[in-house]
Amino acid sequence: MSTRSTHSPKGSIAAGHQLTAEAGADMLRNGGNAIDAAIAALAMSCVCEPVLASPGGGGFAMLRSAESGKTTLLDFFPQTPRHKRDRSAEGYHSITADFGSATQVFHIGPATVATPGFLAGLSALHRQGGTLPFADLFSPAIVASRAGHVVTDYQHYLSTVVRPILTATEAARALFTPTGDLPVAGSVFRNPGLGDMFEELAREDWLQTAIAGQILKEQEPGGYLTQDDLTGYRVEPRAPLSIKVGAATVHLNPPPAAGGALIRYALMHLEGRGRTAFARALEAADRARLSARGDLQSLLDRPVRQQGTTHISTVDAEGNACSVTVSNGTGNGEIVGGYGFMLNNILGEEDVNPHSSADWPTNQRLASMMCPALIDMPGERLIALGSGGSSRIRSAVFQVVARLCLDEAALEDAVRASRLHVEDGHLDLELPGADADISALTDRFADHRLWPEKNMFFGGVHAVSADSQGTFSGIGDSRREGAAIIVA
Repeated sequence: MSTRSTHSPKGSIAAGHQLTAEAGADMLRNGGNAIDAAIAALAMSCVCEPVLASPGGGGFAMLRSAESGKTTLLDFFPQTPRHKRDRSAEGYHSITADFGSATQVFHIGPATVATPGFLAGLSALHRQGGTLPFADLFSPAIVASRAGHVVTDYQHYLSTVVRPILTATEAARALFTPTGDLPVAGSVFRNPGLGDMFEELAREDWLQTAIAGQILKEQEPGGYLTQDDLTGYRVEPRAPLSIKVGAATVHLNPPPAAGGALIRYALMHLEGRGRTAFARALEAADRARLSARGDLQSLLDRPVRQQGTTHISTVDAEGNACSVTVSNGTGNGEIVGGYGFMLNNILGEEDVNPHSSADWPTNQRLASMMCPALIDMPGERLIALGSGGSSRIRSAVFQVVARLCLDEAALEDAVRASRLHVEDGHLDLELPGADADISALTDRFADHRLWPEKNMFFGGVHAVSADSQGTFSGIGDSRREGAAIIVA
């Protein structure tokens, strides 16, 4: 879905669900700015995108302040616990998720939880420039959690993939299968406990509420988190990783995140135009990833996690912008008290923890492929974009950025264009495309898979833009049921 307006707009938002976008748009209509819109949308994403977003996870936000003109990356991604302790076997077990064409083993339970940063991130975002009170910002999420929302085809599909996680415990089954099975597309799903949580957050800092105590209680059977982990967690402001691409300047997620560095590497090694050139640049970046050469050397000591992500982009008429990507891994199977959300299972991901339930570095901010981005285009045009999509985030963002900055594509065309992904010598390619182009690519990559239509595999780039003439546009990627709204 895409929209465009030139009539005195207040702002624009694009996100991975219609209700997520509407929550942010409501804040813009009520006098809020892009930061307010992002906070409201993040809260709503926990309600209507529960497989991808949760108060038990974390993420990254790229911000532009209209007042200072400064661009800042806020890192509120999960942190490994400060200490390892002897944990019983009940804290860690495995399930198999069924993707239809493939299966994947996930590890869940209390021992798979890293210190969450989502709630601290909401507070940090608000301090950076939010203007509306939390009671207003959380109101759409509170209403939707109690009244219920209609389950979409995409969200139903995601829930079926991780069914073993959503039904791993009695509390999870009571929440996600209230009638004995997962809600089907078109049915109404309610989660009033999540509304109770946001109502408490509107009154006081989360560490002062019962929420923190319930997180620690959930950890008692076999987890690692302590009060020190929760109180010691810090949102880290970082200078963005910036690069000139044509006449534009692109601001990417810096280390310790890995996605921005890989995207910059691909952009620096892009020679020519078109999909064959894109594939070669992505191949070069992937080879650098595997060998950790040059600028990527510093990423070697940080395990990279990359499951289950969603993205929100916002801009406003004053020049503020927020591009934010969040994740909860796939969830650890445990529900926190009566609050209707799962903590992350990031310590159980193979990329973070390849050998056992305690094979991770202590007290370390984890790396990620997530890469919320801002682009300063010629003519004082500002673009906010980012993507979900696990390891495909880097290729999705790279291709959209290249089309925008080098091919001068319209925002909608850059997002809708067919994509490809190169990883470990394998090519995935969306069709249609020019026959000669496809032939050149398949000749180069004997190991390849052709996709007959656009697919969620290739990410979901949700993007918005604003220029000095007051023209706003936005697009939510149809690959992941994205939505965009202009508020005039």
